[in-house]
Amino acid sequence: MVISSTENLEATVDQISNYDKMSELKAFGDTKAGVKGHVDAGITKIPQIFILPPINTTDSSDTYETDFIFPVIDLEGIDKMEPIKHKEIEDKFLEKDMEIKKQYYTRDITKKVVHASNFDLYSPSVPATNWRDYIFFKMAPNPPSPEVFPRPCRYMFLI
Repeated sequence: MVISSTENLEATVDQISNYDKMSELKAFGDTKAGVKGHVDAGITKIPQIFILPPINTTDSSDTYETDFIFPVIDLEGIDKMEPIKHKEIEDKFLEKDMEIKKQYYTRDITKKVVHASNFDLYSPSVPATNWRDYIFFKMAPNPPSPEVFPRPCRYMFLI
């Protein structure tokens, strides 16, 4: 969102104050399509639920002292291919037919396989929805049988 004048700012603030975020969130969740489904459907404008409201520039963080300390993390011994494997699994699933993905689309994180867009989609404390989809597999303490996984992902878990 680009604001080039105070008139545009006032119009933007008015749009936001008349905006029914919960209705748009519900409509988004009800499609079970996720972000990728919206992109594949050919949206040409980012929906308002994904746009952060304008910030108050009088609260600048420049005036605060910061003393960040970043610890060194030793990554020796970490399987460098693990993130790539995870990305392969996600890509194989997200490229599949929408009807297959809808079978796993849920907000119930107690299920063994969860496909959704945000854990906190309906949380009033979140100013904007994240522009992402994810697939989550509950593997502990008792991994599910391979049949529970979406077909594109089964092989990856059996190796």
